[in-house]
Amino acid sequence: MTYPTAEGNIAPLLPAGLEPTGDNTVTVGIYCVPIHGEPEYGVSIKVPARWNGVDGLYNLGMGIDQEAAVFISAERNGQPKYLCDIDYYRLGSRVGARATHQGYTFVEYQGEVTGEAGAPAGDWTEHEWWTKYSREIGGGQGYDLAPVVVDVATTMETIHVETLDGELRLLDSPWDPVSRYLPMAGPATATLVTNAMKSRNISNAGPLDPDAFWNHADVIGGSRWPGESGGPRY
Repeated sequence: MTYPTAEGNIAPLLPAGLEPTGDNTVTVGIYCVPIHGEPEYGVSIKVPARWNGVDGLYNLGMGIDQEAAVFISAERNGQPKYLCDIDYYRLGSRVGARATHQGYTFVEYQGEVTGEAGAPAGDWTEHEWWTKYSREIGGGQGYDLAPVVVDVATTMETIHVETLDGELRLLDSPWDPVSRYLPMAGPATATLVTNAMKSRNISNAGPLDPDAFWNHADVIGGSRWPGESGGPRY
């Protein structure tokens, strides 16, 4: 699902060094992928961002229903995962999805499949940006691991695409403040997509300015939404 947000909403959410691309499209993905031999249901919120001249998508949060992958993903690669309840289904032509965290439902979608769309020919590569860092033990104003950008370069082939006609709703939640920071400025579009992953390379793409990053270091849970002592900024 994608939708436009107002110009100027994305830039304040990006750490200094990651730059807006001029594209104000927000991507809300509800997905199911195999992890550890079982299905992982999740939701991700991504915005366009440029790092060292390369355009990609900065991931603000990935709510998933599989605890095993949450902490190890953050510790290894800085992946912004946290536990979240996901409802995602298809019944005939009807498709529904819902993401709920800390008792708040923050994303809902209901729609109908309207037909097939042509898949792009050949492989394509996406760069997704994560951040990895660790603040100083004891609560000081420093880092045990200074912030870096993690580049997730994934090459995929799109196998099948179906178009949807429906409604995306962003609901207010202090824990997942999508509607507060990235409100909709126009209608959303949605598709059902089946991709085949060809390769995935996760690498350290270089350091961020640690002083400029400090205001981005305190986040809500494992996400990259602005937080206070790990909780929401009410």
